Amino acid sequence: MDMRLKALSVHLLTASGAVLSMLAMLAAVEGKWSLMFLWLVVALFVDGIDGPLARRYDVTKNWPTYDGVLMDLIVDYLTYVFIPAYALFKSGLLPGWSGWLAIIVIVYGSVVYFADTRMKTKDKSFAGFPACWNMVVLVLFALHPQWWIILTIVIALTIGMFTPLKFIHPVRTKRWRNVSLPMALAWVFFAGWAAMVDFWPQSWAHWGLVITSLYLTFAGIAQQIIPERGVNRLS
Repeated sequence: MDMRLKALSVHLLTASGAVLSMLAMLAAVEGKWSLMFLWLVVALFVDGIDGPLARRYDVTKNWPTYDGVLMDLIVDYLTYVFIPAYALFKSGLLPGWSGWLAIIVIVYGSVVYFADTRMKTKDKSFAGFPACWNMVVLVLFALHPQWWIILTIVIALTIGMFTPLKFIHPVRTKRWRNVSLPMALAWVFFAGWAAMVDFWPQSWAHWGLVITSLYLTFAGIAQQIIPERGVNRLS
């Protein structure tokens, strides 16, 4: 296949995330939370592979007509932020005023974060929590903690978006990638498993979600604390 057509195919793959987001939204409106999360997991998988493909086929050079970065941000806001926030609000996990507060801080804080030009660090990690509310809300559905714990997590992560704390990109952050990438793939597996069993509380998928989520959340912060071997910590 011609390189230009390969580049166009990558753009079209990215755009398919909009279709997946619509399917997820339709499921959410009907209260079919497991189906909604399954669509979001598929969208997350697509988002994980379109970036490496875009760099491999150099889409900015071979098909510059479409802005892949802009397209990706639009889809990400739908699948990472808007739909999960709606699900959190409508599911009843947060009663009354707490639900309203949560969706307002999630959608408002995330749109500001998405527009921040300082989002990425030198090692291709994220500066601040990268608004992965699809992952957070899925874990909250699985664990079903008390409402005040959910609200505390939402507020803490929203504040975390605007801090210098580092959060790894499992594909692009080279340090510990041999661990981070399998952890991310394992998270996708456990997320799909949990959704397919309708978040059955006795499922082993929940333990997998907890372990992989903790790693993905704190690996970047650990990298900030632990100096890289052979690198001067003060440099």
